[in-house]
Amino acid sequence: MKIEAEIRESLGDDWLPGIYAQKVRSQRTRSLHIDVRERENRTEIEYTLLGIELKTSKRRFVCPDLATARYMRVFARVGCRDFAIPYDITKVSAAADELETSWQRTLIIAEERTRGKRAKVILATRSKLVKAIREALREIGPGDVMPTFDRETKQRGR
Repeated sequence: MKIEAEIRESLGDDWLPGIYAQKVRSQRTRSLHIDVRERENRTEIEYTLLGIELKTSKRRFVCPDLATARYMRVFARVGCRDFAIPYDITKVSAAADELETSWQRTLIIAEERTRGKRAKVILATRSKLVKAIREALREIGPGDVMPTFDRETKQRGR
């Protein structure tokens, strides 16, 4: 069995795409798009005079609050460009907690499984693991784009 599959199996219900499918996509959501590279990315949450931003490489994304920034950071880390976020803002923080915990557990288990291996094998395993997460999230999808209301034309649009 491949190491990525072993990690997924050992996580069980705590597999990141599983949490996303069961606890986020099962409720009312809105879709988001962030322009990140489809690979593992280093991310930072920055506090500026204008608010909170998620920084990935040289790109910055303005976030309305810390919970949203934490939530978006999970998807930016794995290079997932399109994803859903809970429509009810009171549920974003709990979802971010679960997704971040899943990500950290994934990294810990990956480190345990590759302990004593060559650096090249460790990097390849981590890369395959991130790709597997990204592909699973892509299959689940971001859902439908929420229609917006254009005040000038008083029509619903996208």
